[in-house]
Order: sequence, then C-alpha cells, then structure tokens
Amino acid sequence: MIIVSESISLAELKKMAEERFGHFVKAVIDIEKEIMAVDAELHADEEALLLEKGSRQEDLWGINIYPEMPENERIEFDSMINLRPSQGNRTRGVDVPEIRQKIIKIVNKRVKK
Repeated sequence: MIIVSESISLAELKKMAEERFGHFVKAVIDIEKEIMAVDAELHADEEALLLEKGSRQEDLWGINIYPEMPENERIEFDSMINLRPSQGNRTRGVDVPEIRQKIIKIVNKRVKK
C-alpha cells in the first residue's frame, strides 16, 4: 500500500492489479490534498493510512482503477467507505457530480501513461 503524492504509471498500476485482483486496483482519493492511496485489499485500509497521515474523513473517497481501460472508463466509483448519509452520499458511489469531477481530475493528474 502506497500514497501517491506525485505520480504513478499505468504500468505500475497494472502490475499491482495483476498481483491482487486481476484487472483493477482499489484506491482512496483525498480530494483536498489531491493525493491517493493505492494497492490494498480493502478501501478501509487505504482510508486508515490517509487518516493517519492527516487527511480528513470527509475528503476521502473510494474508487477502483482499471489500468487497461480507456481513460474515460478507467474509474469505477464504488466503495463501502463512500456510504455517508451525513454528507448526503447515500450510495457506494459518489453522488455529487462536483466530487466525481475532482476525483477524475486527481486520478488523471497522478496516473501517467
């Protein structure tokens, strides 16, 4: 499990995916710090790591990244950590379009071809 604060290559993500789940890696994005934790069995583990490093709960969102998919299909918004009725998010997805867009922007910034 690592924190990506600069960049990570698609090749690295692909290798992580192959070693754990086959086609995807789990990631948790801090939309305020614009960093992400990747390569854990559970989003909750990545969330815990980012919280230990000073992230705030309300800024953390879980996704799956499919490194072999086209860029516009690479991100899946699905994680138990996203269930937050107190923040208006009542699903495992990311219900607020602005937050989804921030996540996409951060992933595209951190993941290099």
